Amino acid sequence: MSDSPDPFAFDPVPSASTRHDGWTPERQRRFVYALSRFGVVSAAAECAGMTRKSAYALLKRAGPASGFARAWREAQAAGRLTVRFTAWERAVDGLEVPIFRKGVQVGTRVTYDNRLLAALLRAQWRAQGKGDGYFGWTR
Repeated sequence: MSDSPDPFAFDPVPSASTRHDGWTPERQRRFVYALSRFGVVSAAAECAGMTRKSAYALLKRAGPASGFARAWREAQAAGRLTVRFTAWERAVDGLEVPIFRKGVQVGTRVTYDNRLLAALLRAQWRAQGKGDGYFGWTR
């Protein structure tokens, strides 16, 4: 176990009401956890049983200096990084796909996704502020 505090720990945003279908502390924690896994607000809100619109309303109500807003930012960054690494691994190392014959798995093969790799390289190139092309090429 690590001695460092949980980077996604926060004090839940207090609610003005006690609605059972609102942003309870448990739903807020579930949202931040899902956001740290996916990096996508709509997917994280769905995991918490809420909507994207209500998530942004909660963020606005919490304020930019709140612990919830900090946890949101850190979780979203972590989730995006996880997704990027997973996509890179699938594009470069490939994805093992089963081969079936007459309903029985007879083996596997590794498939590579060159379009995914090209998209990742373009995104990395843009992030470095070098425009739309990569390796010095443009479209």
